[in-house]
Amino acid sequence: MFESKKLSRLLVAPFSVWAVIFIVLPLFFVLYHSLTDGAGTFTAANLGEVFSWEYMSALGLSVELALVSTVLCLVLAYPLCLILTSMKRGKMVLIFVLFLLPLWMNSLLTTMAWQTILERNGLINLALSALGLPTLTLINTPFAIVVGMIYNFLPYMVLPLYVSLSKIDKSVIEAAHDLGAGWAQTLRRILIPLSMPGIVSGATMVFIPALTTFVISALLGGNKVLLVGNIIEQEFTAAYDWQIGSALSMVLMVFILLNIALEAFSGEEGHAHHAGKGAA
Repeated sequence: MFESKKLSRLLVAPFSVWAVIFIVLPLFFVLYHSLTDGAGTFTAANLGEVFSWEYMSALGLSVELALVSTVLCLVLAYPLCLILTSMKRGKMVLIFVLFLLPLWMNSLLTTMAWQTILERNGLINLALSALGLPTLTLINTPFAIVVGMIYNFLPYMVLPLYVSLSKIDKSVIEAAHDLGAGWAQTLRRILIPLSMPGIVSGATMVFIPALTTFVISALLGGNKVLLVGNIIEQEFTAAYDWQIGSALSMVLMVFILLNIALEAFSGEEGHAHHAGKGAA
């Protein structure tokens, strides 16, 4: 017993050291800079300044676009995963790989590709001009940012959703159809409740990077659409105001922790619900 505990501690030690160096210490320094001024004196002025209209409007727009991207990723991923679970393995793997391709490529390159597609002389406007239709202003808009987010983060929704849906017993769906339930009822009363862990996990995996991104919004939004991730990046690299940048990072950290807590609560509630059904 003693030897097994000692071995477990030895195996955990490398990860503990890694976590302290790359997780705990960076978070500590961000918290330290958010609560101090340039001279190192503790103050709450930084946190008070981030609640100004300029920063809060950027944060509100960031949350709005992140929510829109998350919902659209869910709307696109859910029917795709339903189709994948009903396909033969060979075809399923091929389509699955196509949707995972963005994960295997540099996100900067894929975002720049969308930049060439959406710009004023891009592929979409060239096609519209060839058809005699008026061109559209697509680049440097919230629409362009949402498109970039969906393309880059859709695989993060597909993966947990597919795993969750593939675990649902097909006999449950067949039983629902035998009892007269249509596809709408089956989706609302069986598929969505049983796949809720995958929905919550996928939403978390999409919402957090969409909220904190600055590369996508910088390339596709330009200087006309400023999100909180861009402001933080500018505070650290251009303005060299680490105090304000750290304070904004702590505000984002609150949103991330709330999102993770919601996922954990949803998971526990789902387990309790299934346990109650099993006991009944």
